[in-house]
Amino acid sequence: MEYDIERSSLNFLNELGREVASELDLPTVLNRMLLITMNYIGASSGSIIVLDKTGNPVETAFIMQDKQYDPAELQLRSTYEKGLAGWVAVHREPVFIPDTSKDNRWLHRPDDDEQRTGPKSAISVPVLFEENLLGVVTLVHPAPGIFTEDHLELTSLIASHASTAIRNARTYKELQDTHKRYLELFEGSIDSVIITDQRGFIIEANRQARIMFKSYDQDLCSLNIDILLGSGLVIRERFDNIINSINTVCFESNVNCEDDRTIPVEIYARSISLKDEHLIQWIIRDISERKQLDDLRDDLISMVYHDLRSPLTNIVSSLDIVSSLDYKGDLDTIKSLIEIAKRSTQRVQRLTESLLDIRRLEAGQPVVGREKIATFELLDQAVQLVMPGIINRQIKFVTEFPAELPDIIADGDMIRRVLINLIENGIKFSPAKGEILLRAKQKGEFLVFMVKDNGPGIPSEDLESIFDKFNRVNVESDSRGLGLGLAFCRLAILAHGGKIWVESEQGKGSEFYFSLPIKTHDDSGYYYFLKE
Repeated sequence: MEYDIERSSLNFLNELGREVASELDLPTVLNRMLLITMNYIGASSGSIIVLDKTGNPVETAFIMQDKQYDPAELQLRSTYEKGLAGWVAVHREPVFIPDTSKDNRWLHRPDDDEQRTGPKSAISVPVLFEENLLGVVTLVHPAPGIFTEDHLELTSLIASHASTAIRNARTYKELQDTHKRYLELFEGSIDSVIITDQRGFIIEANRQARIMFKSYDQDLCSLNIDILLGSGLVIRERFDNIINSINTVCFESNVNCEDDRTIPVEIYARSISLKDEHLIQWIIRDISERKQLDDLRDDLISMVYHDLRSPLTNIVSSLDIVSSLDYKGDLDTIKSLIEIAKRSTQRVQRLTESLLDIRRLEAGQPVVGREKIATFELLDQAVQLVMPGIINRQIKFVTEFPAELPDIIADGDMIRRVLINLIENGIKFSPAKGEILLRAKQKGEFLVFMVKDNGPGIPSEDLESIFDKFNRVNVESDSRGLGLGLAFCRLAILAHGGKIWVESEQGKGSEFYFSLPIKTHDDSGYYYFLKE
């Protein structure tokens, strides 16, 4: 079949150009280009192989006798690397072969034998953009001597269109990938992200924003940002700064979220441009935990000020008074003041030791100061140290001990401070002239201690967290502090192999329990703990 290339090629190339411009999906456009080209030139088979930056095939259109084939079925890589297309890719030169049986650049297969399809005509040209190799176009006619130099020139023009198609498709894919990554980052952000126009009307909101503002029945995109972010006046005053600045504007606010919760947030707002449209991006970060830490820091300062200042003031005042007294006539007064200073010093010492013990025990360090402790002696020491507080508040203090209690192996100072903390806790929350019960008894292989008060009790929702560090129970009381005492008690008892728990009902007081394993010994005389 003969062609008048000069007369018809212009219309053909125009049609090919329209095909390239109308489709951005690379596999689709390659197959359409190849089919149109083969029909125009009269080729029986052809391929357009797209290469990556390293020269490896990444996409291919392959047609043989009007049938499209999966390149994997045709061992494309082997054909490409050893055949004519591979040679063209390496040398970046167009090739015109009138007879494939006479050219070693053609990869001969059994199908090329004379008894079967025999020799063919072949054209292969590189697809180039500037100095970059994008692919290779190959056309084959079933008979030798059909293709001419004009066909080679036309195929080179076809390769130019293929270059445009490949670049357009890659640009489109890059834009799609970029848009997909943006959506993944937008939707997957742990912060709430909202896009508004310059008047504040919401255009887009990510998943986290939809969760945060779930309480709004209507679609977020029907709202204005100032409805979500607190005072409309406050937000409105910042719009000019956001729109007219290239920097990010940051401020704090409170927002109303689902379940009618109000949470503190930190807001980052900046002006952005999308498709020549000037918009505002709002990143809304929940800072509740940070605020809680700020509150804990303030409470810690308050604790240092209140819990340490009071005993230290007593010590200083007592010593000042002692220094001004007549030592000959005021011995009773001096003894009383020295006793006050002594108790206050002990209180400061217990507090600082508990703080150090909390740090050690949280780090997993074992209790090293264990020794044989007489239980009755331990209880008596704890009661004597808390007695001034009991007397001062006119508390009725009751003890229930059996005639005998076994000894324990423990750090005596640490367990004594546990008892003191629990009793002082009862004194703190019990009303004046209230009652506190201290009980100890053996239960199997454990000693169980209980401190019971008739204070306001503990809300049921706080029972699980009462022993947590910095936990503050929401009850009516003038007492202050961070709950470090109970946190220390839990860590100390667990480190001794025991348990600690509380039973309480609001309005009916609280019962704090802890158990310690009873000491025993093996045949060698060494003490150890019996486990549950």
